[in-house]
Amino acid sequence: MEQTGFWADLAPADRKVLAGSGTRRSYPRGGTLCREGDRSSVVLVVIAGHVRIVHGTPDGREVVVGVRGQGDVVGELAAIDAQPRSATVEALDDVEVLEVAGDRFAALCRTRSRISWALLLVLSTRLRSVGRQWLEVGGGAAARRVAAQLMQLAVQHGIAHGTDIRIAVPATQAELAMTAAISRESWARATRDLRRQGVISTGRRQVTIHRLAELRRLAS
Repeated sequence: MEQTGFWADLAPADRKVLAGSGTRRSYPRGGTLCREGDRSSVVLVVIAGHVRIVHGTPDGREVVVGVRGQGDVVGELAAIDAQPRSATVEALDDVEVLEVAGDRFAALCRTRSRISWALLLVLSTRLRSVGRQWLEVGGGAAARRVAAQLMQLAVQHGIAHGTDIRIAVPATQAELAMTAAISRESWARATRDLRRQGVISTGRRQVTIHRLAELRRLAS
């Protein structure tokens, strides 16, 4: 497994213990790993592929609020607080994960400080990201939603050109904004910020991703 995200912050001994405590499972593109509202508490570590984090809205829409990839941990909150799943997790491509029972994962966090510290770093990064987005996008998670949407498009439609990824965008700006459950103005503002940072460039019905790692960070 690539040493990024949660996995990268673990010591080799902790990786071995965690791997020995779980089961590897594969999901096809479009498969559901867990569903919002479920009472399951299994924790997932992504070994290969990408998953999207989806929230349902009161009017029945599904909004992509994050994308996770190799080395990331998913579903950890249910193991911590024993509450229903806060989001649905779906495979964007063929995905392989390490599944660890929630009670086993919680026990490892209590007995192995490096695992609990790695998890704390993940939660801290996500919390800081949410706070930063409230400041940068005038209140809300528009930046993360747009980054997650672009990551999803990259996985599903992107074509590599050297170190860049080019996407033929299959929708108008207004349609993309509607899918992300934000206004067209917020979508345009978020993409303008991404262009200013050199993360992407845009053309007519085309987006080129120049800094994939940074886009993935913003999407998570």
